Order: sequence, then structure tokens, then C-alpha cells
Amino acid sequence: MKAEKIDHICIAVKNLKKAQEIYEETLGLELSIKYVAESEKIRVARYYIGDVALELMEATDPDSEVAKFLERKGEGVFLISYRVADVEKGLAGLQAKGESTIDKEPRKLMGNRYAFIQPPGRTCGVLTEILDGEFDPNG
Repeated sequence: MKAEKIDHICIAVKNLKKAQEIYEETLGLELSIKYVAESEKIRVARYYIGDVALELMEATDPDSEVAKFLERKGEGVFLISYRVADVEKGLAGLQAKGESTIDKEPRKLMGNRYAFIQPPGRTCGVLTEILDGEFDPNG
């Protein structure tokens, strides 16, 4: 598996509206889309900086991974997502090398297939996502 590019970076925030105001006022970012990912229990504001998306994520459920992250670490970088040619093959290759992955099979959301590599592992404590497909907020 080879990472082709960074697809998006996610930042866990306690208050999405407040975080949007800060990022828009401070960095001049323009909101691309806002959505709720029910399966991940998050509300998201997505911005693009060139080809890379920046997502501000707020938990919609105290049981979500984002809520747990905020409880443990406070606000900050939650994950980095890398685009790969084929998530399924990427997962198989990682598992064959003995890498610890959260997912055994790809998940699906908004036109993407994605999977997570277990931190702290060999990704220096950063939750790492691999994905393929094309982002489609309607899919």
C-alpha cells in the first residue's frame, strides 16, 4: 500500500459553531459543506485548503470516539486521512505485515470506503485513516 496524498485532517472540537467562527475569522476559510455522520456520531464542518480538506468535528453522542478523545485529550488533531488506491488491498497488506488495524473490513460513508490503523502503533500515536472513493455528501 502506498499513500497517494493527504485527503483530510480532522480536528475534534467541543463547540462546532465556535470553532467555525475561529477558523473562518482567523484563517479566512470558507465553509464547503456541513454534515452529520450518524454512523460516526459526529457533526462536521468541512473546508478545503487546496486539495486537502480540513474537518472540524463535534460529537453528537457522549459515546462517540470524538467525545472519548475530547475527554482524554481535549480539543486537537483527531486523525489524518490518506488516500490510497484500494482500501481493501491496503488493509490486507497492513494486516499481512502485522500492523494493528481497528477495522478488518472497510467502512463506507459518503462515497468513500475507509478504515483505521490502530494508534499508537507505528503511526506515532496519530489515528490514521486510509480511504478510497470520491467524497459525495449525498452518498
